[in-house]
Amino acid sequence: MSLLIKNGHIITASDDYSADIYIEGSQIHTIGKNLELPADEIIDAGGHIVFPGGVDPHVHLDMPFMGTFSSDDYSSGTLAALHGGTTTVVDFILQTQGKSLHDALKDWRNRSDGNCFGDYSFHMAVTDFNENTQKEIVQMIEDEGITSFKTFMAYKGALMIDDGQMVGLMKEVKERGGMVTVHATNGDMIDSLVAKHREEGKLSPLYHYLSQPEITEAEASGRFCDMADYTGVPGYIVHLTCEGALNATRRAGKRNQKVFVETCIQYLILDASLYEKDFEGAKWVMSPPLRQKKDQEALWAGLNQGLVQVVGTDHCPFRWEQKLMGKDDFSKIPNGHPAIEHRMELLYSEGVNKGRISANKFVEVTSTNPARIFGMHPKKGCIAAGSDADLVIFDPNEEHAISVDTHHMNVDYSAYEGWPVKGKCKHVILRGRHAIDNGKVNIEKGFGQFIKRTKASKVI
Repeated sequence: MSLLIKNGHIITASDDYSADIYIEGSQIHTIGKNLELPADEIIDAGGHIVFPGGVDPHVHLDMPFMGTFSSDDYSSGTLAALHGGTTTVVDFILQTQGKSLHDALKDWRNRSDGNCFGDYSFHMAVTDFNENTQKEIVQMIEDEGITSFKTFMAYKGALMIDDGQMVGLMKEVKERGGMVTVHATNGDMIDSLVAKHREEGKLSPLYHYLSQPEITEAEASGRFCDMADYTGVPGYIVHLTCEGALNATRRAGKRNQKVFVETCIQYLILDASLYEKDFEGAKWVMSPPLRQKKDQEALWAGLNQGLVQVVGTDHCPFRWEQKLMGKDDFSKIPNGHPAIEHRMELLYSEGVNKGRISANKFVEVTSTNPARIFGMHPKKGCIAAGSDADLVIFDPNEEHAISVDTHHMNVDYSAYEGWPVKGKCKHVILRGRHAIDNGKVNIEKGFGQFIKRTKASKVI
């Protein structure tokens, strides 16, 4: 199969030019002016932008959590991602304490393999670091192409590891050429505040937010940076939300340390006032919680300063009946927020169209940087001969509103209901296939492929 995209305005992380793109099979073959090549399909991209397919390095599909599962499985989640211009996602495998990493990998592959519309890869969350787990690290990196290992500094008794285990994991991952990522919040401080609010009968969603003040994230981020510096491992902080935590990474940068920072679309445009909507605030119960306006300003500045390298989603949706599990106790509300479909359009609309970031920065933080950091570049995240033909043809002027009535995620409310957006993904190309054509799906479940990744030591 061949595909020719004519008259495109091509934007990458570094370039901005007009050209045609010729695709042969799954890869980009030729980029040039006025290409006259025979093709099975021709798309006229006149008046539209062409940029690389999005890479979302932080999603949770079909994930067991708090006695239920996130409501998007690998089929609905990756398809919703494609509708929104994200062609590759990286999900998190969660090791069960007392079991092996290979047991966890088997569980996740049983849910994912053969069920994805879009391409996918995995991080491995290590929740029980011991001698046996240590031996599995090299196998994950060398044999499975899973090169990043997530740790939790919260959720004691389920996901959290202590600082001794963290340092041990960091040393092993450093030796093997991988990367350690972290959920950086101080779990002990949070647990004590949760207990205090419950004892006082303060049980609304507002107290989820008040149980995780900025200091809990700032302290943990600084501690993670210090441990990563001590061990020399490349570090990556997921879903960073606030000025205090960003300043901790700023200090790490002064000692020439490799610590990458991801924020998420919700932290750039939503704020903690939403928790004052009585139980409706449960729609935005996530960890870390939404923050203040001053934190939004810090994060936008961080993007432009290069302190924040990635915008993901932490997509972890739950239907309303699942959120109602915490109707009488905020600590029982499943933590998570649906956004996998909206990241690209919202960031373009709120960032590029409003002059907060450039179009090149948009591509950098939604596609190129995550592909580079997580060992998928230049296969993913760029427009170049020989790269996977993962492309989005985008109308920068089309105005629409986000709604539960039109989104494709398996969740019965929208966290952005009625939000006006300027910019729309019209065509999405995945490995040379015209996957989404003005909302029409042209590929089948199972088309998505697992992406083995390169060692962090070779790409950063």
